[in-house]
Amino acid sequence: MGAAELLEPDKLWRANELLSRPSPIPAAPGVYGWHFDRSPDPQLPAGRLLYVGIAPRRMANRASKQNLRTRIRYHYRGNAEGSTLRLTLGCLLGLELRRVGSGKRLTFGQTGERELTAWMTEYARVCWLEHPEPWLAESELIAQLDLPLNLDQNRHHHFHEYLSDLRATARLRARALPILA
Repeated sequence: MGAAELLEPDKLWRANELLSRPSPIPAAPGVYGWHFDRSPDPQLPAGRLLYVGIAPRRMANRASKQNLRTRIRYHYRGNAEGSTLRLTLGCLLGLELRRVGSGKRLTFGQTGERELTAWMTEYARVCWLEHPEPWLAESELIAQLDLPLNLDQNRHHHFHEYLSDLRATARLRARALPILA
């Protein structure tokens, strides 16, 4: 399933190309791959595929209503509560995770989320492939490829423990801090 097309795509898209209207991203199910011109962590290489995601995500007995367009655009301009990619990148970049709103949601606050968006706009590139059952493709890709930023289904990766601990520490610290207004 499309490993080669994600590893060496014909085109890697930038934020400004994808956030414009009309969007070139299809409103369809599929798999997307994130490449980074600059690594979010000194242990990881730059200029290659580090993470794959899917839309929609298959849940217990249904799929979410997300598609490639909504999901990719959210990663570029959403927040860490709704994007595991943003949560991972922010933690690797040393941004402070905080409780916001009612205190149940964890984000990098307005300032941190803006910093993360700016970093992603500068260094993150994405490609995608349409696929009718992306959750099946995701499992295959994680098993086949070296994807250090994927945690789910990727416990065998040498970066998994470090990244899991980093995110857990950020969550614990956030819960000990006051809630941001």
